[in-house]
Amino acid sequence: MQSARETWFILISVPFYAFMIGSEILLSNWQHKWFYKVKDTLQNIYLSLINACLDMLLRWAFYIGVLNVAFHHHFFNIDNVYGYWFTLFLLEDFAFYIEHRIDHYCRIFWAVHVTHHSSIEFNLSTGFRSSVFQPVYRFIYFIPLAFLGFKPLDIVFMYSITQTYGILVHTKYIKKMPRWFEAVFVSPSHHRVHHASNVIYLDRNMGMCLIIWDRLFGSFQKELTDEPVIYGLAKTVANVEHPVKIIFHEWQEIGKDMKKQLPLGTKLKYLFMPPGWSHDGISQTSSQMRSRLLHKQDKELAFKTTPHHYV
Repeated sequence: MQSARETWFILISVPFYAFMIGSEILLSNWQHKWFYKVKDTLQNIYLSLINACLDMLLRWAFYIGVLNVAFHHHFFNIDNVYGYWFTLFLLEDFAFYIEHRIDHYCRIFWAVHVTHHSSIEFNLSTGFRSSVFQPVYRFIYFIPLAFLGFKPLDIVFMYSITQTYGILVHTKYIKKMPRWFEAVFVSPSHHRVHHASNVIYLDRNMGMCLIIWDRLFGSFQKELTDEPVIYGLAKTVANVEHPVKIIFHEWQEIGKDMKKQLPLGTKLKYLFMPPGWSHDGISQTSSQMRSRLLHKQDKELAFKTTPHHYV
């Protein structure tokens, strides 16, 4: 189920994406930077197609109906058309921030989202490296918007618009945007941090269009000149390029943890605690790794700045 305007949006955006990605490929190859690898790009297309098909199936069969029920009971109206669309943009971007943060801090959702972070490349096609099963639950974050008086098809259309912006920040060509821009909006620099496997960068910069949510809720991290971004996952996954394993590898790891002889409460923590959590400390969450890194850096700094006397 999609409106005529969304159909037109797709008809316009597809050739636009093709032009932008084609231009980035040609430019990076001409400059001998080789930002694109054939196999990686094909994986991005593969994951995007599965995600899009699942999204369309669930949209028709289920979640537009759920949003329509919520909208039928809405308790708020915005009559001004400009106020309506601006508020929808603001609230939907905030809803995405909440969803994205939960995807990173709850392992069962990370198991879905991890595919988007599994590439060691970073280019415009990486934006299409979709979290395949995200359409199964993404609509839940839109239900409050429907209760607030936003029409379901408007919600879906706004998501398409904001997602377009989210795709365009997957590039290494734009180093920095003006300071005023980076204070408000997500920039390529911000999103490079988000895709990094460096400990200092893990689980940072969750916004789609606006970086203000990260600044407000303590998940912001600027790109550091002395800490070049290393793309990909923080842990090594064997044979991650396999077309099935690329989607299900974290579920396989969850299955292994759930088979351990542990109390039920501990087993459930392997589902709902942040990725990397372990009952015995063998593995660590990104917050634990970052605290350990910062503590180590503080000790090294203290050692360098403290006078040392030798006898």
